Amino acid sequence: MSKVILKVEGLKKYFPIRQGMFNKHVGDVKAVDDVSFNVYEGETLGIVGESGCGKSTTGRLLMRLLEPTEGHIEFEGKVISELSTSEMRKARRDIQMVFQDPYASLNPRHTIGKILEEPLIVHGIGNKQERRKKVLEYLNIVGLSDYHASRYPHQFSGGQRQRVGIARALMTNPRLVIADEPVSALDVSIQAQVLNLMQKLQEDLKLTYIFIAHDLGVVRHISDRVGVMYLGKIVELSVSEDLYAEPLHPYTQALLSSVPVPDPAFEREQILLTGDIPSASNPPSGCAFHTRCPFKTEKCTQVTPTLREIKPGHSVACHLYDDK
Repeated sequence: MSKVILKVEGLKKYFPIRQGMFNKHVGDVKAVDDVSFNVYEGETLGIVGESGCGKSTTGRLLMRLLEPTEGHIEFEGKVISELSTSEMRKARRDIQMVFQDPYASLNPRHTIGKILEEPLIVHGIGNKQERRKKVLEYLNIVGLSDYHASRYPHQFSGGQRQRVGIARALMTNPRLVIADEPVSALDVSIQAQVLNLMQKLQEDLKLTYIFIAHDLGVVRHISDRVGVMYLGKIVELSVSEDLYAEPLHPYTQALLSSVPVPDPAFEREQILLTGDIPSASNPPSGCAFHTRCPFKTEKCTQVTPTLREIKPGHSVACHLYDDK
C-alpha cells in the first residue's frame, strides 16, 4: 500500500438555521457529520451518494473553501485545517479542484489564456514567457489547440470548457485534485472522453484524485476505492470491485440495484426504498438510514453505528454486521 497523502478525521460542517426578528439560532443543517477517511498517493477515491448527502460540501471543506465546524484535515503531514488564510493559499498550489459546472466556473470576461495563467501569477510561478509557454503546453495536454488561448469561454462547448477547467487545476502541478461531479453537466459521449483524459493525466502526471459523483457507473470506471455517503456520513468504504460485487450496506445495495444494465436479457431485481427521506436539519436518532431500511431493528433506531472494517479493505456502518 502506498503512503497516505490525505488524512481526514471527524470532519463536520454544520450550517446554522436562524429565524425571527432577532436572527435567533434555532438549529443546524448537519451537511457533513463526522466523516473520516484516508487517501493514498496515486489512487482515485470515489465519493458517491444522492443529492444533499454532503459529498460536494466535503470536497469544499478539504480545499478550505468552506471552514469546517470540527475535524482534522492533514495533507502530507501538514494539518491544513489549522492553517491561516495566507498559509492555506500557498497550500492550494498542491491541492486543486475541478468544479461541477464548466459554465459557471470560468470567468466570461477573460480569455482562456488569461484564465489558465492566473493560478501561475497567484503562486508566483515563472515569468511572462514561461507562463505563456506553460498555458499552451497544458492546452495541448487536455486536447485543445494553441489558438484556443485567445478565445472566450462562451465560444466553447461544455466538454471543451471542462477540459479548460481540468487544465486550470493542473497548472500549478498539484499532488491532489478534487473533482466535484466533473462530468455530470456533460453529454454522455463527452463524459467518456473527459474521464479517459483524466485517467491518462493521472498516469502521466502522477496525480491523486478524489472523485465526487452521484453516477455509480462513472465512479466504477475511474475509482480504486469508493466511499458511499448518506445524510452527511460515510456508510460504506471499500475497494471498488468489492463494493460493486458485494455491497454490504442496505443503502449501497439499493443504489446499485437502480443502475441501468445495458443487456436486456439480464434482469436484476430493483430494491425500492420506502419511508421518508429525513432532513439534514433534523436527522433521525440512531442510524440515519433506519427510516428507509428494510432490515431495521430496534437497535437501529437508538444506536448510531460506527464505520468499521468487516473484511480486509471493506468497512461498513451497519448493525447487521455487529456480530462479525
